[in-house]
Amino acid sequence: MTAATDPSDKEDSQAYLPDFCAASALFIIVLVAELVAITLTLAAHNAPGMFLIELSKTSFFILWIALLGTALMCQLRGRLENAGKTRAFVISFIILELMCLVVAEASWQLTRIFGQSLIIDDAHTPFILRTFAISAIVIALAMRYLYISSEWRRSIVLEAQSRISALQAVIRPHFLFNSMNTIASLTRTNPRQAEEAVEDLSDLLRANLGGSGNRSTLKQEFETAAIYQRIEKLRLGDRLTVRWDIGDLPMRARIPSLTIQPLLENAIYHGIELLPEGGEVTVLGKSIGDTLEISISNPVAIGKERDKEGNKMAMSNIRQRFELAFGSKASVSVDDRDDRFTVSLRFPADESKQ
Repeated sequence: MTAATDPSDKEDSQAYLPDFCAASALFIIVLVAELVAITLTLAAHNAPGMFLIELSKTSFFILWIALLGTALMCQLRGRLENAGKTRAFVISFIILELMCLVVAEASWQLTRIFGQSLIIDDAHTPFILRTFAISAIVIALAMRYLYISSEWRRSIVLEAQSRISALQAVIRPHFLFNSMNTIASLTRTNPRQAEEAVEDLSDLLRANLGGSGNRSTLKQEFETAAIYQRIEKLRLGDRLTVRWDIGDLPMRARIPSLTIQPLLENAIYHGIELLPEGGEVTVLGKSIGDTLEISISNPVAIGKERDKEGNKMAMSNIRQRFELAFGSKASVSVDDRDDRFTVSLRFPADESKQ
């Protein structure tokens, strides 16, 4: 139970502050700062022909504030997150507001000292007060956005975890019935093999019902899938062949848990079982730079198909968890052309523990 809640706790404590050191975050901040500068310049009712001049002055001032604020938050993010969500918001607001006032005061003093080099038309007090009011509104809106974004992300995390729990708890009844029937028949003909099958079924149930964390290594995923393959092989015999070509994959790379085994199960249930002569499921893996690709392909019985709702639910589940784990860096695609059904997974080669 603890392992299931740890990731959410981590997400809850860190999701509300973005990585201000990232280039993508810096780009968004600069873009928003420039939009604010354009808005303020348009609202100032400048004389005709002065718009670009006023925009350049306003942009210069606001971009300095935005860049300095980003640098501060980049350095302080870790400490702020450790303070808790509410305190982080309050402390961030105060720090950013004080920084805005310091920059405003420095700008006005530089204008007074250098004269025409830097031009601020307002008197000292109105300029400081106007900067304080505008920055307070913008920072407050940004803090509110971050709060809403963190709650939205937290809800996605909780939903994904509930989906993982559901996936761990759901094993197709037909698989259990077939496995138990196979084991029962083996107890009379091959007791040793029956005992091995019971152990395999126990290991598979443990992996499905007692998985720890949101991610596991590729080695663990392939071991679980191999256990499932052995159990199905006892029932289907020569009708089932699985070709594994995964030697190029780093086995320590991490992937959302319970990904490979459900895909192999779908390949057998929706493909091999419907073919009287059986067929071959291929599991291919390759490394392309920092990206890993795994494809699982099975033959399709033309004119025969089972209810696809279970398959669609599994694919939707895996897509959501991959998006949550890797964002736009990962993809889950399906190729349902001709006489084969192929699911391809692409994701970063991440070996860090999550």
